[in-house]
Amino acid sequence: MRPLTAAEIAAAPARLRQAAQDFETQAFAQLLQPIFASADPSGGLFGGGAAEAQWRPMLVEATAKQAVRGGHGLGIADAVLRELLRRQSDASSQETTP
Repeated sequence: MRPLTAAEIAAAPARLRQAAQDFETQAFAQLLQPIFASADPSGGLFGGGAAEAQWRPMLVEATAKQAVRGGHGLGIADAVLRELLRRQSDASSQETTP
């Protein structure tokens, strides 16, 4: 499959572009979770403790979101967006067919 062009991405509804990015963010966060869980920050001056463990899921989510926004995620948002657009066009063609 070819990547979507900038014009195709811009023409897609904002809610579908956002849904594709949100999906990639969630997938990337799931892959980052074990990395953050295995890191031992207790050796640092400000690291470790119960408070850090409580905030770690939010840190993982924020890291994944920034990576995806910056174009350094998994690269699956285009494929997800392409599929969403295909399904949307299939659904609209079924509604217009008598």
